[in-house]
Amino acid sequence: MHQIIELFKELLDPKWIIGHGGFYLLILIIFAETGLFVGFFLPGDSLLFIAGFYGKDIVDSLHGTPLFVVMVLVALGGVLGNYVGYWFGRKSGPLLFSRKDTFFFKKKHLYQAKEFFEKYGGGAIFLARFLPIVRTFAPIVAGIVQMDSRRFMIYNLLGSFSWVFSMMSIGYFLGRAFPELEHRLDIIIVILILITTLPVILKLIFGKTKPINPS
Repeated sequence: MHQIIELFKELLDPKWIIGHGGFYLLILIIFAETGLFVGFFLPGDSLLFIAGFYGKDIVDSLHGTPLFVVMVLVALGGVLGNYVGYWFGRKSGPLLFSRKDTFFFKKKHLYQAKEFFEKYGGGAIFLARFLPIVRTFAPIVAGIVQMDSRRFMIYNLLGSFSWVFSMMSIGYFLGRAFPELEHRLDIIIVILILITTLPVILKLIFGKTKPINPS
């Protein structure tokens, strides 16, 4: 059991992901975290930051492909992930509210994303990109409430590109300006995770989720 836990921790380590799958695994994880409800636990923010920090290595692995192009492709992976979640919500969303909780699916996350969506409207699709867990379920909720597809896609594009470009750019410029930070990445990642997840965690612990009619 200890070995399984250690392997699972390793698989969620952004540095391990960049080193063992690089660009392709990066796109796959961003796609999964932003559209598949089983991807809510994936380390999207820290992964993008690390990808930017090691941007030169990723560029070299892709035979000199410009980092800008890499970021565009990653952002498009996030756009596609959100659209898959939106489509899934439109097709089978109401059934999710009657689905039993499993290890990969917690109905409370779906309710919370719905509350977030109702509070911020279409802008929730943009804002959710910067909130772990919520960004996974927001497009599904958008599909459930039948958000206009064109309006959804506008916020989807703006949110994905803003999220990917900001996180990777911060990592890239810090890596260029302070390369010695490579030895402190674990601390930086912990701080980043706390900043991005603390509001959500506090809401999950202390917030009261209203029973919402999915229709």
